[in-house]
Amino acid sequence: MFLRRIAVLIGLFFAVVASQLPEYAQQYRQRLGGAIDELNILIARFEAEARQSGMDQQQGITHLQQSDDRFVQQRGDQMRDTIMRRDRLEKQAQDFARAGPVGRLLVLAEDFDPKIASGAYQSYEPAVPTTSEGLIAALVGFIFGGGLIHLIAWPLRRRRPAREPVRA
Repeated sequence: MFLRRIAVLIGLFFAVVASQLPEYAQQYRQRLGGAIDELNILIARFEAEARQSGMDQQQGITHLQQSDDRFVQQRGDQMRDTIMRRDRLEKQAQDFARAGPVGRLLVLAEDFDPKIASGAYQSYEPAVPTTSEGLIAALVGFIFGGGLIHLIAWPLRRRRPAREPVRA
């Protein structure tokens, strides 16, 4: 009886924690969109500067990377990295859009951007889950937490003596 009560309490704790995952994922997605917008502004500015010099994006990057000035070479490397990051983040945003409610949690777990994840974590505020995604996460957390306690306690349980048959 005591074990069941502990399992329910731990299950509830895990349910509350797990129910916050969809809210964190939502805040992550919002930051993801903002990061993509900012990177697009930087890239558009670079492309405009390259066009003014008679080059396309790749030619501008190559021109910077081939410079004798190390500072200018680093600027070329930074632009290449910025474009690659933007492309990766856009793919992730598309993956989020295609994924269902629970699938979005898997997309986040599979390929998150550390800078965006850190920013989302620092400004994260817990919320009451009202979506199916939040309720499913809470249920999974409850089952996991309760099951974990039962699993841990399994070897510690006292073996009950076998009942003897009733004699008439």
